[in-house]
Amino acid sequence: MSDPLRRIDALVEEDTLPIPSVRRQLRLAAGLTQVEVAEAIGVKRLSVAQWEAGRAQPHRGNRKAYAHLLRKLAEKHPDAAAEGTSDGE
Repeated sequence: MSDPLRRIDALVEEDTLPIPSVRRQLRLAAGLTQVEVAEAIGVKRLSVAQWEAGRAQPHRGNRKAYAHLLRKLAEKHPDAAAEGTSDGE
């Protein structure tokens, strides 16, 4: 695979998010509040609530941070992640 294709794959994988209900389940499985997640990413709690409800999607930089957090939570709590797959947004 050429370098541009690897970079494209990395971008897609890097910020792919699970469906909103799984986002919430992962957070709850880790015992985190929306405030804690928001503070870790650098956004307001309302943003996290909207992401979990599927009413909004994080912007590029926040999306990468949120996706990274969710991947780490999914590694620790695979049962919580098993409910759904990527929403592709």
